[in-house]
Amino acid sequence: MKSFWGPFLFGIGIIGMLDGIILHQLLQWHSIYMHTNREGQIFSDGLFHLFVTVVILIAGVLMWQDNTSGRKGSLYTFWGSFLLGAGGFNLVEGIVNHHLLRIHHVRPYSPYSVIYDLSFDGIAILMLGIGWFLYKKGKRPAQSS
Repeated sequence: MKSFWGPFLFGIGIIGMLDGIILHQLLQWHSIYMHTNREGQIFSDGLFHLFVTVVILIAGVLMWQDNTSGRKGSLYTFWGSFLLGAGGFNLVEGIVNHHLLRIHHVRPYSPYSVIYDLSFDGIAILMLGIGWFLYKKGKRPAQSS
């Protein structure tokens, strides 16, 4: 189970970085906290990037420790754990930030913002499903032929 946490946290960190880079910076659709001026939005995004950078650092240390201790998981368990972390983070972030707190939406000024938010949630659920499938496949005992 210990080899689960490194890739899981790595998935959280990478999906957080991709969200910040693609949705916040490149497309400029939203910031972490939209209900402020541009300086406040940039500051909130900076705190978010700092958070996911720390998560990636912790993930790297955990994966390095697993590697040096001789624990090796399969690629299925790695990618399964990674997608469970990424999908879980996006689903929680989507439900909490987009639907409950409404501190931002995926594309807030679009007439289709609800569709963007629900699509974000759907992709997260898809990542969770694929991650669960891969993780379970990697945990099955090898069959001899």
